[in-house]
Amino acid sequence: MPKFELSTKYKAIVIGGSAGSFQPITQILAALPKEFPVPLFLCLHRLKHVRHGFVEALSIKSNKDVIEPADKESIRKDKVYLAPANYHMALELGHFISLSTEELINNSRPSIDITFESAAYAYRDKVIGILLSGANKDGAAGMEAIHAKNGMTIVQDPSKSVINAMPNAALARTKVDYILSVEEIIEFLLELDKKYRI
Repeated sequence: MPKFELSTKYKAIVIGGSAGSFQPITQILAALPKEFPVPLFLCLHRLKHVRHGFVEALSIKSNKDVIEPADKESIRKDKVYLAPANYHMALELGHFISLSTEELINNSRPSIDITFESAAYAYRDKVIGILLSGANKDGAAGMEAIHAKNGMTIVQDPSKSVINAMPNAALARTKVDYILSVEEIIEFLLELDKKYRI
């Protein structure tokens, strides 16, 4: 298991994924305790006309509340926020979320790049970006933005991803702090949780 360099400065964790990311996300949510001290923001490519069932499917496994935020909703650390179908989700200065229906980015709405780039702007070095399995390059520019603000960047190991196009696109575009399996991502997050409790 890698040795992680951790601190308690982090205020947000953004996770992006597309094809092949549902199972890793459910594994991560199942492993995190209800009292995990940092809010999570999930930007997952989903069928834009299927608006029901996704939150419920994630909630079955999650110890934390999983919600689709409303526009201008205030951020709370005890929640997991899932980008609603067919809406871009951005994190804003002042600790709130904004939703929009602007044009597709990388053929996607929600766009991982929008969520990650806004998180980098709002939280700078206090954000952790995690990019999982997926079939396009969405998220690569967002990971670059997080790295540029000295946030932490984690990519799912392409060799262990169901579809490795998305992790590989990020690795080709920017430097990342860790390349991890899903099990190692979970270990990282649990180590972070312990750090906040010391």
